[in-house]
Amino acid sequence: MAFQKRTYSIIGLIVLNIVLDQVSKIIVRKDVIPFSETQILGDYFILTNVENAGAFLGMGSDLNPTLKTILLLILPVIVLGMVTYHVFKDKQLDRWSLIGFTCIIGGGIANVLDRFRFGSVTDFLHIDLGSVFKTGIFNVADMSVTAGLLILVTASLVYGKKKSVDVKNSGDN
Repeated sequence: MAFQKRTYSIIGLIVLNIVLDQVSKIIVRKDVIPFSETQILGDYFILTNVENAGAFLGMGSDLNPTLKTILLLILPVIVLGMVTYHVFKDKQLDRWSLIGFTCIIGGGIANVLDRFRFGSVTDFLHIDLGSVFKTGIFNVADMSVTAGLLILVTASLVYGKKKSVDVKNSGDN
């Protein structure tokens, strides 16, 4: 029974990430004029609509089509498949690592779906806090992947330190 609950939780979190991303992109494609800018919070948080033919911040958008297909479609599908296999196979993953991995998988799949369907990824959010913090234009899938990475790093630090203390304490007996 625990196996089914874990499996359904993993699938549910991945699907939730994909759905949130795809619904937001459908709305943006439908309602936001390409390259227009709408201020949500002054100049700090802007809604726009751009198609990113590359990867992170448009990197790779000028590659030849074969290389682009390999690096932006085939390789991500292989990596996402390997990570997904790991998540289902490793029953020792702590809850936070599991959540982090499902965010990464869901966000990754959502962006790969865009590349397969449209040849590009729809990006639409931009944060500009002046000299303090500035982003490129991103989407919900990018936020999911970033959140997943932050959760994984945090879980690694917390649970890695805890395991280290547990091993050290068990050696004292």
